[in-house]
Amino acid sequence: MRPYIITIGRQFGAGGRELAKKLSETFGIPFYDKQLLVEAARDSGLDKGLFERADERFPTFVSGALSFNMGVSALPWYAPSSLADDSVYHILSDTMHSIADRGPCVFVGRSADYVLRDHPSPKIDIFVHADMADRVKRIMSRGDKADAQKARAFAEKADKLRANYYNFFTDKRWGEASSYDLSVNMSKLSMDAVVRLVAGVLREAYGIDPLGGN
Repeated sequence: MRPYIITIGRQFGAGGRELAKKLSETFGIPFYDKQLLVEAARDSGLDKGLFERADERFPTFVSGALSFNMGVSALPWYAPSSLADDSVYHILSDTMHSIADRGPCVFVGRSADYVLRDHPSPKIDIFVHADMADRVKRIMSRGDKADAQKARAFAEKADKLRANYYNFFTDKRWGEASSYDLSVNMSKLSMDAVVRLVAGVLREAYGIDPLGGN
């Protein structure tokens, strides 16, 4: 199977993780959301909690002791006592490159579209959004919040955190259509429709049939 990469940016509650899982199941390739943190911890030898605390969060400070080069070099040695948020980003970036080198995969969030911008594999960058009412329903249905008002506030806060993280570490704007190849409204499209759309783009743009062709 030819290698390719799918990245998914998403509004909170819009169904980005569900889409990644659906693409993974349909195309028979792995997807990485929280599992990325596990792999990064293993690669670096650091505690997974360090990555969970900094996950898609705006940096609290920038370390002057460790290099910050947007995740395009091999893993250096990291000292847990001096680990800064930008270095967590660097480790995650190196782990994403390592995973992408193995073969086809789907990444959720963590500015993967930007981190992998120079990777040689064909890549499709997707942003998933939805009407707030539908996002609130999804958030409540999975038990994140018990009522609509709290669910909406939770979504708005999560979106702000994700936007700040993305905008800080990239030269693009989170959620802006020009930052991605596809921007899909899950209030208008079903998961199956988006999967067919992604498969069509892979065939049209790269000559790759994710369902068993080239």
